[in-house]
Amino acid sequence: MHERVGKLEAAGVITGYTAVVDPAAVGLGVTALIGVIDSDEVDDVGILEAMAALPHVEDCWRTAGTEGYVLKVRVADIPALEDTINALNRIRGVARTRTTVVLSTKWEGRHGRAE
Repeated sequence: MHERVGKLEAAGVITGYTAVVDPAAVGLGVTALIGVIDSDEVDDVGILEAMAALPHVEDCWRTAGTEGYVLKVRVADIPALEDTINALNRIRGVARTRTTVVLSTKWEGRHGRAE
């Protein structure tokens, strides 16, 4: 078993290991998905670096459609979410954002999903 896992790691199939932490237990009780609508003069590298520098952004996806990116953020409360949205809107190349607040999480990733 260890040899097989070692081969998968060496081949780049297994890229890492993570601990699953309850966000509310560490003071991050609000999760939101934020669509970022970029402006015509967007610099992909600059906007990505600026979004990555925001501490509450957990995930970032490049998407097709109205939003150029969708971010998952976790914050302590609504005022912290507002601060994060304001910081996003100050990034050069961000025209506007669209935010969806998560009311409850049924599952994330593959954890807990019936297959």
